[in-house]
Amino acid sequence: MGIEIGGSIEKVNGKEISYNEFVERYLAKNQPVVLTGLMDGWRACKDWVFDNGKPNLKLFSTHFGNSKVQVADCGTKEFTDQKRVEMTVSEFIDHWIDDRECGGASNSFQEGNGKFVLYLKDWHFVTEYPEYVAYKTPLFFCDDWLNLYLDHHRMHNDSDTCQENDGISCSDYRFVYMGAKGSWTPLHADVFRSYSWSANVCGKKKWLFLPPSQCHLVFDRGCKNCVYDIFDDVSETNFPGFKKAIWLECSQEQNEIIFVPSGWYHQVHNLEDTISINHNWFNAYNLSWVLDLLSRDYKEAKEYIEDIRDICDDFEGLCQRNLAANTGMNFSDFFIFLSCFFLANILQLCCQLREDGMSGWSSSKMAKHLVFNLASIRRIALKLTSMDFVAGNHGFFLDLMETLDDPNFLELCLDVGRIYGKIHEQQNCSFDTKKAWMVEFLDYSSHIRNLEDFVKFIDYSVAKLSATFSEEFFLVSGLNNWPLFEDQ
Repeated sequence: MGIEIGGSIEKVNGKEISYNEFVERYLAKNQPVVLTGLMDGWRACKDWVFDNGKPNLKLFSTHFGNSKVQVADCGTKEFTDQKRVEMTVSEFIDHWIDDRECGGASNSFQEGNGKFVLYLKDWHFVTEYPEYVAYKTPLFFCDDWLNLYLDHHRMHNDSDTCQENDGISCSDYRFVYMGAKGSWTPLHADVFRSYSWSANVCGKKKWLFLPPSQCHLVFDRGCKNCVYDIFDDVSETNFPGFKKAIWLECSQEQNEIIFVPSGWYHQVHNLEDTISINHNWFNAYNLSWVLDLLSRDYKEAKEYIEDIRDICDDFEGLCQRNLAANTGMNFSDFFIFLSCFFLANILQLCCQLREDGMSGWSSSKMAKHLVFNLASIRRIALKLTSMDFVAGNHGFFLDLMETLDDPNFLELCLDVGRIYGKIHEQQNCSFDTKKAWMVEFLDYSSHIRNLEDFVKFIDYSVAKLSATFSEEFFLVSGLNNWPLFEDQ
């Protein structure tokens, strides 16, 4: 069964658009784009690639060979993904070189040959080699709450869920991928339904995209299983909607970066020997996608163990642990995450106002950005309170005093200020100012015990801003319309 290609992905020179143009055209609209001109000066583009565009494989064996990595066998399906094995980078490179000397993979993935190509995926290169600055995250992707949070916190604090070196409590979502011609990734949507960006250091990829409005077409009748390979002979009986899907096709060249929006299913094939740098990330613009995935996966996790409810001492706790294990976070993790970013954003807003005054904020893009973030968090918190299956508020507790005194949280606040200062070309406020403003919030009840408390704390904090700063600021920023955010 062939697939229908209905269009291609737009390609734009990243040097010719501003941050706000990128947000308006792609991030906010959840639209994919290929960006050029953003990889100049990357060390990876010099060290990892020969002048002829081929990967410098020996460098990886020499400098990073002892790293243990996950490698996918592109010819073997295991459950819903490719079978993975652990090996060292040196072992992987040796296999790649041996395969190349024996003739390599096929010229076309559609022919179905070369399926035993190995593909190194999800290598936490930045975490393992922090002093080797291989690249600089492009400005368009710097508002990255996921990796910023994981730089300072674990996603899980539950001892039953969190292990020292497990994949679920992983240190970040910044990866290096390496694969020979013919390696590929099956059809999928990204972890947490996050955004992702993928930069080709060398090689060429073919991407096949399906927009969220059509993603139901690649699932079976029970809406449980997704098509594995869109170039297989997909069963019309099992996947009755598949032939109706209309795909977008994209060819990604060396030194190009592709932005993958939330919820877009995609399948990727390496048409040449390829090395890429990939990040998964989310922020205020796609929090709703994260919540929707958590809600769906929670219902599935609960249904799976429903038959042991009567004999389980802590059924809800088990559901949450299973959700964390299967999805990467649970509702309690998400609540703590939202709380930290609400505090970090409102403290940044307060500090900038105190240091700069109205003269510097009358047309501030940063102010509007921070207000948008606060409003987005409030909308998600309100959605959480309305969900029957989280009504018990299992695990929703926050000690404000403890959080504001936590050195890791202070570092998070500083990084938030640094990133937004960089994005909007505005000076970040001082550490002393941030600490002074933290004290202002300690007259609120020191404990947030449930989701309703969290929403009340959000509104209390905004009201405190309103009482402290001029009415003019709130007309400029949009905070004067704060109650309307509940209905947006």
